[in-house]
Amino acid sequence: MRLYRYAWLLLALSVAARLAFSYLVPNGTNLVDLHVYLGGAASLDHPGTLYQYTYGDKTPDFLLPFTYPPFAAMVFYPLQLLPFDLVAFFWQIGIIVALYGVVRISQRMLGRYTDRRLALLWTAVGIWIEPLRGTFDYGQINVILTLAVIYAVYSNRWWVSGLLVGLAAGVKLIPAVSGLYFVGARRWATVVFSAVVFFGTVVLSLVVVGDQARYYFTDLLGDARRVGPIGTVFNQSWRGGISRILGHDAGYGPAVLIGIAVTAVLALLAWRAIGGSDGDRLGAIIIVSLFGLLLSPISWTHHWVWLLPLIMWLLHGSLRDRRGAQILGWGWLGLTLIGVPWLLSFAQPTIWEISRPWYLAWAGLIYIVATLATLGWIATTGPGSGRFRLPSRRPSR
Repeated sequence: MRLYRYAWLLLALSVAARLAFSYLVPNGTNLVDLHVYLGGAASLDHPGTLYQYTYGDKTPDFLLPFTYPPFAAMVFYPLQLLPFDLVAFFWQIGIIVALYGVVRISQRMLGRYTDRRLALLWTAVGIWIEPLRGTFDYGQINVILTLAVIYAVYSNRWWVSGLLVGLAAGVKLIPAVSGLYFVGARRWATVVFSAVVFFGTVVLSLVVVGDQARYYFTDLLGDARRVGPIGTVFNQSWRGGISRILGHDAGYGPAVLIGIAVTAVLALLAWRAIGGSDGDRLGAIIIVSLFGLLLSPISWTHHWVWLLPLIMWLLHGSLRDRRGAQILGWGWLGLTLIGVPWLLSFAQPTIWEISRPWYLAWAGLIYIVATLATLGWIATTGPGSGRFRLPSRRPSR
């Protein structure tokens, strides 16, 4: 492929365009979440203020609180000692490096199409899908956490996998859902060690942060409304989608629970159809991660970094020759490059107003519906679905 010859150049142009957008376009990158990370970390110098801290310099209509586990503030503490502009620049470079790592490990887990130049091309494209655009704009940490989880799945060393998952969950609770993968894979040493590491971060937080750590794990944990507006179209979870349709925060009411139950059934069937972790490790962790995104009370579009490995898996993975794989893969790529939730956000009155016209409410289910369609297709198409059988291998002579 001719593009392979210019892979380095295309990646360089993509990175240059991203940085140019960040620094030359007014408000191209506001990095508000990075401000929150570092500002919350700095508040550790003033005991008792971590969860009273808010940032509003670039978000005057919504003062952003520090919503992460106290261990995250401890991790970010050294960075807040450096000039913010310096941290911001290298943070964006770090996102690109981590994205390349996600792509490269995905390739290795696929066992094919492992050419480094293809990894460079996927990284160049990945920079511009909606989850990554949001990650750059806000200065988010999701790509780094995705890299930690995907390497944990890739590694066969229980202590490496457990350490990465436990630390990732300690920084941001969302990666803890990957524990379902290790349970399903019966990697019990990893399950136990990841739990030990996570609870180690909790104990360390209690020792260092004290009352604020106790406050987080008792009063604040589970308070999704403190994280942000449930009903904004940027929240692509079942709770967000159903709330927009009902016109109010649905909580975990019957409609949301039914949606989660349907997703769980489809995810389980999809897992079995590809042989679970024994058959396709990358496909299995993607299935678990998609379930976690719909389960969570808030799944901002920048949380959906797993869509890039999903696209790669559909186009290059074990089911790439099945009918529908190319349609779903290119469909997801087009959907995320366009950024449909981002387009719909221009039609919502404010991020705080949940109620909206029915056609906007239903259109806001876009990631949810696409995920259900993908899981359903895997469940009915995979070699373990009963519909297709892998060709038997001839015995070696």
